[in-house]
Amino acid sequence: MLSITNLHATVADKPILKGLSLSIKAGEIHAIMGPNGAGKSTLGYTLAGRPGYEVTDGSVTFLGQDLLSLAPHERAAAGLFLGFQYPVEIPGVSNVQFLRESLNAQRKLRGHDPLSGADFLKLARAQADAMGMDMDMLKRPVNVGFSGGEKKRNEMVQMGIIDPKLAILDETDSGLDIDALRVVGDGITRIMRKPDKAVLLITHYQRLLDYVQPDFVHVLAGGRIVRSGGPELALELEREGYKDLAA
Repeated sequence: MLSITNLHATVADKPILKGLSLSIKAGEIHAIMGPNGAGKSTLGYTLAGRPGYEVTDGSVTFLGQDLLSLAPHERAAAGLFLGFQYPVEIPGVSNVQFLRESLNAQRKLRGHDPLSGADFLKLARAQADAMGMDMDMLKRPVNVGFSGGEKKRNEMVQMGIIDPKLAILDETDSGLDIDALRVVGDGITRIMRKPDKAVLLITHYQRLLDYVQPDFVHVLAGGRIVRSGGPELALELEREGYKDLAA
């Protein structure tokens, strides 16, 4: 599904990714862990096409397409979803309006008819119910006045509605208490643990992986993947830290 080869990227002319390679197949969940400043968030932003993140070498193929040749909205329409560590607030724009416009813009690029208002509300209500989120919250401006846990639940509702092929989730566990972590983890598994989908989880801590069982765990340090393994690697990192692995 996703093939990254020798990826180099800079931010403000500073090299951050320095020859990163990674392959993710459909049906797999991969977790990337690593110390601060290793390049974990940079990887997510670079794949999503955030301005200011310049690829200087390497290639990325997503579902047979050259991902780096696509504009950010085209990457989203192709099936890529980026979840933020700190979801942004959008005053004056309701969740329902934002999500319906986003979904229908993607459907248009894929050559599909837009969803009617009634069909969209049915879809949104089902996703909100699954996350234990009141529909009234979807009528409020995007993330405005939401707690950290509510923002992350809202992001899971967004992901359920958009229904991507690949979700890149950047420190989704940040700021969550145990109950919210369980709800969000269950949401990720419910939406994305399917044979035709894949997940790239970016996290500092093993605790999220108690709820979203990864198939592979990778250590990113110094802009490269320096070690890969199974779920047991996350437990080792939790015990021993990154010092030896990042050397």
